[in-house]
Amino acid sequence: MLYEELKESYLQTLTALANAVEARDIYTRGHTERVCMMAQSLAAEMGWDEEKLWEVKMGGILHDIGKLGVPDAILNKSETLTFEEFEAMKQHPICGSKILEGIPFLAPAIPYVLYHHERFDGKGYPYGLRKDQIPLQGRLMAVVDTFDAMTSDRPYRKAKTFKQALDEIRDCAGTQFDPEMAELFLKTWENGKIDKRRLKMMKEAPAAI
Repeated sequence: MLYEELKESYLQTLTALANAVEARDIYTRGHTERVCMMAQSLAAEMGWDEEKLWEVKMGGILHDIGKLGVPDAILNKSETLTFEEFEAMKQHPICGSKILEGIPFLAPAIPYVLYHHERFDGKGYPYGLRKDQIPLQGRLMAVVDTFDAMTSDRPYRKAKTFKQALDEIRDCAGTQFDPEMAELFLKTWENGKIDKRRLKMMKEAPAAI
């Protein structure tokens, strides 16, 4: 019981950190909650054990923690970022990993934080890793993070429908996404293991994590 109470305390702390990010990033309210839910669904479909599922939850909650180091003028800019601004934004995975470094309990979350913007074809950031160079955690997080970004409104574009985003996941398998992880996401979606109704409700009325 003490262990469960300690885990709950840790979870509350992680949630407070994630909420601090979303309080600054006005365009992505609810993003963390949705990404966390979808990431856990994929991990469960892969048969990961309870400990790994807990790590996925931590990674999902904290994947954007590095945005705390991004200036508000960049984070909430309503126009397309300049080259220099985008270069600054691309540092947020590294910033996030540095925030978590030295905290043993949070170490399992670092691969989710550091590698979720890497691409299977090597054109991602911050390191331009390719294929199996990208840890599995990063390949998993890349799919769910991108899906939620595509299906969310931004000041410079309207959200894609779920169907449009699923088609893009399918089309970008093997380039942007690990093809096996993309296939798993599509399978998990199609077999109802990702709660589409809950996801839609989260988007319509995003709440704290």
